[in-house]
Amino acid sequence: MQKHDPVAAIDLLRETVQYDLAYTFQSFDYLYPAYIRGLAYLESGDGRSAAGEFQKLIDNPGLCWEYITCPLARLQLGRAQRLMGDNASARESYEEFLTIWKDADPNLPVYRQAKAEYAQLQKSRYQTR
Repeated sequence: MQKHDPVAAIDLLRETVQYDLAYTFQSFDYLYPAYIRGLAYLESGDGRSAAGEFQKLIDNPGLCWEYITCPLARLQLGRAQRLMGDNASARESYEEFLTIWKDADPNLPVYRQAKAEYAQLQKSRYQTR
């Protein structure tokens, strides 16, 4: 992902799918490979596949609740839904993320970016009416 080659990242992480729901005390914990696969799918423009990866984290919070990927999965799901053109679901995902992070430092870049993206979704909602 650091080299901006999402296809290579997806290929490298393909073998880890079988460990997504495993608790290994190693690098596969917290559904981290699924989260990175989701980011790679987002970067490659495949919103549907990205949404599936982020949904794994949302559906299995007990495996990632101690890790940053758990709340961020809701933000990334919103981005995937927006990419698919499902703005109503995207707004809901952004709202869930912003609710979870309501006490976050307002200067955190990811939080500021999420609020800006959500504002754009809200703006487009009212422009299409």
